[in-house]
Amino acid sequence: MQEQFDVPLASLTTMHVGGPARRLVVAETIDEIVDVVREVDDAEEPLLVLSGGSNLLIADEGFPGTVVKIANDTLEVDHDSDCGGVTVRVGAGMVWDEFVAYACSHDWSGIEALSGIPGLVGATPVQNVGAYGQEVAQTVASVRTYDRVTQQIKTFANADCDFTYRHSIFKNTPFRDGDASGRYVVLDVSFQLRKADRSQPIAYADLAAGLGVEQGDRVPLADAREAVLAQRSKRGMVVVEADHDTWSCGSFFTNPIVSERVMARIRERAAERLGADGATPPEFPAGVAHPGLLKTSAAWLIDKAGFGKGYNMPGPAALSTKHTLALTNRGAAGASDVVALATEIVDGVEAAFGVRLVPEPVWVGLEPIA
Repeated sequence: MQEQFDVPLASLTTMHVGGPARRLVVAETIDEIVDVVREVDDAEEPLLVLSGGSNLLIADEGFPGTVVKIANDTLEVDHDSDCGGVTVRVGAGMVWDEFVAYACSHDWSGIEALSGIPGLVGATPVQNVGAYGQEVAQTVASVRTYDRVTQQIKTFANADCDFTYRHSIFKNTPFRDGDASGRYVVLDVSFQLRKADRSQPIAYADLAAGLGVEQGDRVPLADAREAVLAQRSKRGMVVVEADHDTWSCGSFFTNPIVSERVMARIRERAAERLGADGATPPEFPAGVAHPGLLKTSAAWLIDKAGFGKGYNMPGPAALSTKHTLALTNRGAAGASDVVALATEIVDGVEAAFGVRLVPEPVWVGLEPIA
């Protein structure tokens, strides 16, 4: 277990924003994770559990307590059969895309559309990460956690994780008021994957077009992974250190889930703003977790509200030149710059369409947008 003091956190996040941690502990085993978290909680000190830092916005003042950097990166096959597929247990500290690449190279199908997503395995069930028609909720078998309240190891089956769009029980259950991390610390995740050398049905139109196939077709896993990485790269969603378009938290806002009445209002506002021949807002069912509700595109709303690609360039914080949903650090931004831009966009979209966007990243030491 490695321990340092007054360590800048900016370099540990994909946004490259954040002041120093009073104490940083790198925990490389489950025992180390549990021991340091229990020690901090027993002392009633502030705790921040840091995964890959890809969905995190930390205040410029830093963090006044202990930051635990999760670094257990084990991978074990628990079950492997031709009829039952493969169940693999992955340490929370493994780089997510390394696991996806490993799965594809071993003909394990089910997470190929999640290629290129930054961060670590342990963060994926917390956020129920998803892209191009897949979510980790579709393949998570169980999640092993440390329960900070009972101070015991607790394992959640998929059905107990309360997975919905970009949410889970791990994200929604606090430990105590003002604490930067939730009640449950993810230790490892078990995935149930299909043994197949071809992808799951291609569900995303742009991805299918890039592959030259129809939606619903299956393609070799390597081809699916390559096409997803190409799509993400085109949108600045694959981290490249030299490209400030990738100095971001990825999609900064979740897609709004609204009632038919609210969706009708959005359509009306769009017609007033864009004219009768203008583009209409995207809409589609919000899924079984939200019966009767509709989902629309945050990126579309941002763009049509007047915040196009590259808005606020040269920065220090600006929208990506490749994707309106990514707020980026152009090299010298602090958290206050990102918050100011996010607030401007939230207020602007609400003024234009009557919908208030919700930020997706976890904010540490920052006041939420009112």
